[in-house]
Amino acid sequence: MNRSRAGGVSLLVALIMAGYALFSYFGSQQVNPTTGEKQHITLTSQQEIALGLQAAPQMAQEFGGLAQDERGQALVDRVGQRIVAHSDAERSPYRFEFHLLADPQTVNAFALPGGQVFITEGLLRKLNTEGELAGVLGHEVGHVIGRHSAEQLAKQNLTQGLVGAIGVATYDPNDPRSGQTAALAAAVGQLISMKFSRNDELEADKFGVKLMSEAGYDPRSMIRVMEILASLSKQGRTPEFFSTHPNPEHRIPKIKAAIQAVYPNGVPDGLQK
Repeated sequence: MNRSRAGGVSLLVALIMAGYALFSYFGSQQVNPTTGEKQHITLTSQQEIALGLQAAPQMAQEFGGLAQDERGQALVDRVGQRIVAHSDAERSPYRFEFHLLADPQTVNAFALPGGQVFITEGLLRKLNTEGELAGVLGHEVGHVIGRHSAEQLAKQNLTQGLVGAIGVATYDPNDPRSGQTAALAAAVGQLISMKFSRNDELEADKFGVKLMSEAGYDPRSMIRVMEILASLSKQGRTPEFFSTHPNPEHRIPKIKAAIQAVYPNGVPDGLQK
């Protein structure tokens, strides 16, 4: 097969791959039952729950397993379930469970699809009030009801499909340098995914402000969490939280705007800090 014909076949295969990836992504649209937002998602809510339950033991193991601190676990349970019971999360299809992880050094919190929420002992020990814990857990519950993991999976499948198509279209076995184009395409794909992820983090902050306010917590406590994390960074102890979340100092103005939207006349007295 001559080079021009081979190039034509590669281009055809690439177009088919790209077309399938685009059709699969844009052809899969669901309305979020909690937020009413239209999202490009292929998983059902029940599949999200199953996925989260399957992944939870392995995720816990990576952070030293579940903590033996019964009082700490009880506190995380109580605050987390209070947020769920008094907010839109209660009306979602998800089963929320809150876990305290035994890792005393890592400062992080995260949520799996379907309602499995985790916080490390390392982060819990840095928090000073129940309201600050509510800010962390509210943010993670926001990820779940926002279906961010399911969205991210769909976006990754799209990115992988397009990157694969570019690699097929540009690769020339007679020119090793052509592989650099595929590598560049993969790097661009990673940047796209990172951008989406950071947008999800900011949306989760907005959800968190709303959820913790509905549960009777002072949403300004979330600002204090950001200040604690920023302080740790300035001390040279960069939390793992930073690897998956935008810089806290950049998030504070957004959180303040979200609080203003919930309480346009000012945060009322009597909310738990």
